[in-house]
Amino acid sequence: MGQRVLVAHGSANGSTEKIAETVAGVLRRAGVTAEVLSARSVTDLASYEAVVVGGALYAGRWHKDARRFVRRHRGALTQRPVWFFSSGPLDSTASERDIPPVPGVKRAMARLDVRQHVTFGGCLTEGAQGRIARMILRDGKGGDFRDFAAIEYWAAGVARELGAMVHR
Repeated sequence: MGQRVLVAHGSANGSTEKIAETVAGVLRRAGVTAEVLSARSVTDLASYEAVVVGGALYAGRWHKDARRFVRRHRGALTQRPVWFFSSGPLDSTASERDIPPVPGVKRAMARLDVRQHVTFGGCLTEGAQGRIARMILRDGKGGDFRDFAAIEYWAAGVARELGAMVHR
């Protein structure tokens, strides 16, 4: 395909980063050059033809690094195809039904004409950083609810769209 795609993520404990790496792996197998970076570390989008942005959900909001990335690069993002994903529910709901984007993500999608958004289950396991994370774990509500087959299926759809764009 010859396209360079950035998969940027906002992740506190590495769960969303692992989803981003899985998405990039699927894109690479489809012939796309995909780079995974923390949203906080991205300074320029000039070398990318498309962008996937993922953010962990905390109390109904995307991770601050994902939110800041979208604000900081708004102009460049409007010039290329963009997909969003969220990770967060600490139960099986994301595997059972489509979960719409949280309000802030929905607004960003409209401003940037984002092609698609999906919510994947989250992961919170022992050793997670943060007071609230520790409280959730203490209450027995943690676990790994990521569905990697669903993540790969979604990423394959992104790869197909990218391929269709190249062949127009």
